Amino acid sequence: MHPCENLLIDCARDVGAGIIIRGLRAVADFEYEFQMGGMNRALDASIETVFLMADARRQAIASKLVKEIALFGGDITNFVTGPVRDEVVARVREIGH
Repeated sequence: MHPCENLLIDCARDVGAGIIIRGLRAVADFEYEFQMGGMNRALDASIETVFLMADARRQAIASKLVKEIALFGGDITNFVTGPVRDEVVARVREIGH
């Protein structure tokens, strides 16, 4: 995993990515993501942004809520895959919560 401590487009360049994949859970996500994709294209037209619809089981779940559950020691197993759960839990431990 590569930590991203700068603009997403800069992070993509750092790792040599040619594509950024963004997930859409609901129509409400589209406007923001569409704008972000346009800005990223203006910053570096060689890196394409691709949008994928999330699995129906994940569509209504805001990542902020999942992070908050993890911060307070809750079980996020039903909301994310195993590898994502492990990464979120590890990051929560790093920040000391």
